[in-house]
Amino acid sequence: MQKSISFIVATTLALSAISGIAEDKKKTNPAAALDGYRFEFPVVGKMPENPRKGADGLSALVKGDPKKTDNFKAVKKFGGEPGKRYKVTLRFRGVVEPMMYKDGQKDGEYFYIGGKPNNGTYNIYKIAISSPESHFFLNRQDRVGHKIFTIDYKRTIEIEGGATVTLSGDGQNGRLITNFKKLVVADIAPFPKPFHGQFIQMDVVDVTEVK
Repeated sequence: MQKSISFIVATTLALSAISGIAEDKKKTNPAAALDGYRFEFPVVGKMPENPRKGADGLSALVKGDPKKTDNFKAVKKFGGEPGKRYKVTLRFRGVVEPMMYKDGQKDGEYFYIGGKPNNGTYNIYKIAISSPESHFFLNRQDRVGHKIFTIDYKRTIEIEGGATVTLSGDGQNGRLITNFKKLVVADIAPFPKPFHGQFIQMDVVDVTEVK
């Protein structure tokens, strides 16, 4: 009996230590506030059993004028030391519709550096950094249309210690392309069920100080 109690106590202490280490790492990671953030555009109502191909739907974000309230924004504080710059590798996974951007730089199939939106109705996914001042879009395509697709890619950006990171989305008109294909992303909630709408989950893969 004494041995059993000792084993339970030892196991509990070990698990607490592991948990404490994980929490300490999270606190010391300058990008901890960004890790796991989700951009979400939910659709009103329940997902139909047999969605119509190319179907759009009403945005559940709208609380008034659809041209002014179909949006969201989260402001995060990047950690680290002020005056130091960090390379932050981010992984983006989700289900999105296409959007066009201009006056910036295309980086791969979906990532767009700088510039501005080049369409007035499709969903915008954006990251803005206060220092060094920069911004990025996440769902770039050459053309818009009633399409829905999954993304899974990584990009590395630079952020200064203490910078403000603004994560935002703008549906622009109160409607969005629904997840009519019932697409899912493995290991990303609500997997194995499809999300009724669109989303991007952003995970921090690596953070290194720029030397």
